[in-house]
Amino acid sequence: MTSNKDDWETPQSLFDQLDEEFHFILDAASSDQNAKCEHHYTAENSGLEHSWEGETVFCNPPYGRNIGDWIRKASQEASKPDTLVVLLVPARTDTRWFQNHILHRAEVRFLPGRLKYEVNGQAGEAAPSFWREGTPSF
Repeated sequence: MTSNKDDWETPQSLFDQLDEEFHFILDAASSDQNAKCEHHYTAENSGLEHSWEGETVFCNPPYGRNIGDWIRKASQEASKPDTLVVLLVPARTDTRWFQNHILHRAEVRFLPGRLKYEVNGQAGEAAPSFWREGTPSF
């Protein structure tokens, strides 16, 4: 199962559960249409280019081949004072980004089954288990 899409929208119910626990201030990877926080970054105003210091951050990064850049950025930002980052990423425990930036460095929670993302705010299909090479990144 592959996809040309890499900007899977977070289900509102999942975000609401996490937000109840963490109280997010910043959505680091969104669009103006699907942002979960008033303060958010989009493809045009990339969260990779801004500091997240002092923020409580939700990040559902683009699932393309540049996901490692987002994981590295989240790891760097989470090490700053008063900064908490929650990532919604695929369970790819064999990847370099997981091994270098998540394993033994972060709390990990696995969701049961495959998450059903939203498309334009409506329930969609389950996200693919991997992406097609050459998929454009956010």
